[in-house]
Amino acid sequence: MNPYLGEFLGTILLILIGEGVVAGVLLKGSKAENAGWLTICITWGLAVTMAIYAVGDSSGAHINPAVTIGLAVSGDFEWGMVAGYILAQLAGAFSGAVLVWLHYLPHWKGTKDSAAKLAVFSTAPAIRNSVSNLFSEVVATAILIFGILFIGANEFTQGLKPVVVGALITTIGLGLGGTTGFAINPARDLGPRIAHAILPIPEKGNSDWGYAWIPVVGPIIGGTLGAVLYGLIY
Repeated sequence: MNPYLGEFLGTILLILIGEGVVAGVLLKGSKAENAGWLTICITWGLAVTMAIYAVGDSSGAHINPAVTIGLAVSGDFEWGMVAGYILAQLAGAFSGAVLVWLHYLPHWKGTKDSAAKLAVFSTAPAIRNSVSNLFSEVVATAILIFGILFIGANEFTQGLKPVVVGALITTIGLGLGGTTGFAINPARDLGPRIAHAILPIPEKGNSDWGYAWIPVVGPIIGGTLGAVLYGLIY
């Protein structure tokens, strides 16, 4: 498979499952309604695992611009492919969000909370403070990239690494995600936020563009720092 197509399809799968569980937990009338934060964090980890199994052989399953940039900084990925990967990831994230919208189509009208509807698509801070929120995204993404690099440096039973990376995502969500919802992925937040702005969702409210730069800039900074830190230590 073409690596750019792999990134596109892998990111669709990530968003369909990851944002699908958020929709299930938050939207009215879902059988998973109120299942809670633990359910969301575990499912995001599993979504990453499934995406890696699906397209890892074709593209490496970055499915995240912060990962792509971090691996380029560490020397493990070609800079010439970075822009194409990021575009594929953004397109995949947007497409995955549209599929989530379609999957839960009857539930949007019954959900009156516009913030809950936006939360299906993109992240928002628990307490809005730009400096603190940016710091949270930087730290969480630095841990993500540092973790991916040291996981890659270790030997595991054949086929086990995707599970370990998924566990890393769940760990970050449970340990560090309570402040901002742990975007740790610019495509995961920006692509679906654009979908939220475009899609005809009843009483959806605004797409909170004033906050949107934080889950983009924070992970890029954090991904770079994680790669640099790994290089300095190892």
